[in-house]
Formats: sequence, C-alpha cells, structure tokens
Amino acid sequence: MIKGLKISTVWVLDQDRAKEFYTEKLGLEVRTDMSMGEGGMRWLTVGAGSQPDVELTLMVPGPPSLDPESAEMVRKLVAKGVLGAGVLTTDDIHGDYKRLKNRGVEFLQEPQERPYGTEALFRDDSGNWFSFTQPREGDLDLSKDWSC
Repeated sequence: MIKGLKISTVWVLDQDRAKEFYTEKLGLEVRTDMSMGEGGMRWLTVGAGSQPDVELTLMVPGPPSLDPESAEMVRKLVAKGVLGAGVLTTDDIHGDYKRLKNRGVEFLQEPQERPYGTEALFRDDSGNWFSFTQPREGDLDLSKDWSC
C-alpha cells in the first residue's frame, strides 16, 4: 500500500545553478549530493527543513531516465517556462514574497487571494514555475469543490 510521497523530480538545466537557487534563494537544504558511480549521474536532492520526509531531486534531463530525443524535448519545455513543478507552502506569504523577491527570485504574479488561500507564482532559475501558497485555515485541500 502506498504510504506517501518521498521524492519528486524537478527537471533543471544546470544542477550547480539549481543547487544555488534552491538553497540560497529559496532557503531549502541539500539532502543528498553525490555521484552514482564513476562517470555516473549526479543525485542532488533538496528539501524544506520543516519537512524531512519529502525531497525534490534536481535532475538534468537525460539518461538513464530519458532517451536523448526525450531529454531534448524536456530541456526545451523547461527553458520555455511551461512546466509547473508544484506547490510550495508558507505561513507568511507577504513577508516571504518580499524576502524571496529581494533574493532575486522572479515572480510571475504577486500574492493574490484565491478560494484556497493566498498565492503567488514564481520561476526557478531553469524556467519551472511554482505556486507559492499560504493555505486558508492551515491546509491546502485541493479535493474540495472550489467552484464559484
């Protein structure tokens, strides 16, 4: 039986740049940074200090998970900025928005009220966009009917 989510992949164009962005700009911590054998792929994961059981693996598109043609397509989509990588939550959307913006994070949308909370949108250094959300009443429950 599935118990939960442990690791999710975020495709990035450069792992060193991504490591710097996710740690220095977003404030996540490095969980793993190692090479999988000599000449092997780099396994780089980051996560929020308050959520030790969940990690983002920052992967460059390519083998062993993608063939060359698919890897090139993913790189183009990432660079174009059309891939949404997920929802990151906060308990201080306005303060964190200002802090992240001052660190050079590119926001696509300032914090706006939504039925589920207050949301801003930003891009990482590769082009992936994230929803940055302060949920209402402490929970982001997307299973509810939010229709107006």
